[in-house]
Amino acid sequence: MLKFDDAEEVIYSKKFLFMHKKYFALGIAFFITASISIEAGFIKNERVEEKIILKDSPELYNFINDGVFEKLIIKLMKIAHMPSLSALIIKDNEILWSDGFGLYDMERNKEADEKTIYLVASISKTITATALMQLYEKGYFDLDDNVNNYLPFKFRNPNYPDEPITFRMLLAHQSSLAEDPSTFYAYIPGDMEVDGYPYPWLEEYLTPDGILYIPHIWSNMPPGEEMQYANVGYGLLGYLVETISGMKFEKYCSKNIFEPLGMENTSFRLRNLDISRVAVPYSFRLGEYYPFIHYGIIVYPAGGLRTNVVDLSHFLIAHMNGGVYNGKRILSEESVEEMHRIQYQSNNYGFQYGLGFQIWKRGDDVYIGHTGGLYGVTTKMVFRESDKIGIIFFTNKQIINLREMIAFSLIEQLLFWKATGNIEELKKSKIEEAVLSNIHIIKNFDNNFNIEDYLPEIIFDIILR
Repeated sequence: MLKFDDAEEVIYSKKFLFMHKKYFALGIAFFITASISIEAGFIKNERVEEKIILKDSPELYNFINDGVFEKLIIKLMKIAHMPSLSALIIKDNEILWSDGFGLYDMERNKEADEKTIYLVASISKTITATALMQLYEKGYFDLDDNVNNYLPFKFRNPNYPDEPITFRMLLAHQSSLAEDPSTFYAYIPGDMEVDGYPYPWLEEYLTPDGILYIPHIWSNMPPGEEMQYANVGYGLLGYLVETISGMKFEKYCSKNIFEPLGMENTSFRLRNLDISRVAVPYSFRLGEYYPFIHYGIIVYPAGGLRTNVVDLSHFLIAHMNGGVYNGKRILSEESVEEMHRIQYQSNNYGFQYGLGFQIWKRGDDVYIGHTGGLYGVTTKMVFRESDKIGIIFFTNKQIINLREMIAFSLIEQLLFWKATGNIEELKKSKIEEAVLSNIHIIKNFDNNFNIEDYLPEIIFDIILR
């Protein structure tokens, strides 16, 4: 049986693991490395009975840092049934490390690397919001303007017909659009065009007289009162980019964001990419992997972007650096600050929201970025305000349960650990915070579940199973 005490040392043996409570995650490292028979560091072989290392010793750091990091990642990928993973770390506004693991196309035995392209799902919203903020900076509208002034149809919550909906509300998920119904998440093969999208499809879907309209797309709360994460709202924002700029959404983003930032392998359209480098999305059922076809979603400005971790790092660095990457400015510092500021306080989710960015308060730190999850993909892009460490990681499988989410969140913390070399990143409390900040990715997760009561048991269960 595993026990914890307040000893100042970490002890590994064949039978026991006693560790300082706050370095709970190091126990995970020991269990994983032992299970994959690493003959390195202080675990020489099965004849080693016991070795004691002080919790802050360089020996421990070097043991984990020299090769074991990758083995930990691979083990966690297996736990979460991830066919591939691509990841990157940003430090001092530069790429510190990047790599890929596993197979992004299992049928063709193609190995992932940092240039592998993934569908990144809701990370797309950060691009859409940036595009709109560029137009705001040019004076085309004010954030608190009524969006009806820029649309060819009337956009109002029929429950509150006299309440205007503003750009700020749409960007912050405060428009009073409800969370999308499950039928909304239909996918489209490849780049197949939907006739009439974005207009008049959006009018037919959003207005009471429309042929696609269903009343429960609207909440019973007035605009600006409550956050409801509505993807169709970002579809409408993408259309507003078109009506205001006079350009197609994809063309606008390419000219004003992707090209200035050197994002050569990034597009909202599959046809613009080398499909041989695009990760195949997978599901995992009954011990087998099943590939999806490459697909799109109707409201692609909300979740249809494809990119790789290197390209997206240029965008994240720009946002971490006041709107500038490699001497190219895509936004003013004031706009970036506004996008990264909580717009409306909310208790509906495990995060707050700015303008296109999720914001997490974790301990004494603030984390800013976005997660993404769709059929066969789970993604995260985030930076920490206090030290400007940024991480990006993509996998080509959807996270669907708590066990997989814990593995996903452990990968996040391992990336922060690799960036800083500080084992504080592996504290039990930090892992719990990471899981809680990512839990919304799991569809229909029971928010009444008290994860803190079960996390230690689940972590050791997934490692030792």
